[in-house]
Amino acid sequence: MSLGVDLSPSIKQCNFDCLYCELAPMQTVSMQSSVVEITDIVLELQEHLDTKIDVITFTANGEPTLYPHLEELIREVNLIKGDIKTLILTNSATLVDQNVFDTLLQLDQVKLSLDAISPDVFKKIDRPHNSIKIEEVVQKVIEFSQTYKGKLFIEVLFVRTINDTKEELELLNNVLTQLQAYRIDLGTIDRPPAYPVEGISYGELFEISLKLDSSLPIHIASRVHAEPNNKYYSKEEIMNTLDKRPLTKEDIDLLFDDVTMKEFTSLLDDGEIVIKTVGNLEFYLPSKNEERKLKK
Repeated sequence: MSLGVDLSPSIKQCNFDCLYCELAPMQTVSMQSSVVEITDIVLELQEHLDTKIDVITFTANGEPTLYPHLEELIREVNLIKGDIKTLILTNSATLVDQNVFDTLLQLDQVKLSLDAISPDVFKKIDRPHNSIKIEEVVQKVIEFSQTYKGKLFIEVLFVRTINDTKEELELLNNVLTQLQAYRIDLGTIDRPPAYPVEGISYGELFEISLKLDSSLPIHIASRVHAEPNNKYYSKEEIMNTLDKRPLTKEDIDLLFDDVTMKEFTSLLDDGEIVIKTVGNLEFYLPSKNEERKLKK
């Protein structure tokens, strides 16, 4: 159960103007002009904290790390949150600011977006403020992942024909394999976007996951709105697929047809497929795959 804290509640204030943003297009900024007082945030937060809350999520109509008092706010929240975790959702660009970098180290969980690696694709999909250089951002993302002690999540959102190309995936894979991430979320557009662009299907997201290094902790995030891709897989194909990329029950429901589901259930009953729990998700993988990992 997440309690969201919007650090830009009145207007959109962002250093990106992403093609896929659910908010209306707006000129990018490098700093907030409309700023909420820390005392207001903390007082409202105290009113709503209770035992049902698992995590306090810092977000914004825009980029939350542009909030000028972020360091002090995190410090104040850490004093009152008790066992509740803190999380921030950020586009990663402000990690080049050492103060922001150090502030995010104080959070229990951090989710960094990384949609593109090449400068031309980055500018096309994320439409960043002209002061932002993707080469510098990528370097800081790598550095942060190797320094941070909490749970680090990476999010990649794919837009059709823009960042889903073979060339961009190879660049992305090279960077992702350098990161020490708890989970890597692959997603696509599932809400009306700011600009006339299209997402990709669940099946295409799954195919992308197979092109990335098999050691990466991939999670296909857009399930609820995902386009089903139900088709037949032979027993060998089921086992090969799960060996390359363990799947959740939601993944399987979207990928397998009825005949394949019966074969999958039989393999599970026979112990050839096992369940591994990671966080609050259950993944299915070949028992031989799990045995190999345990021996390493």
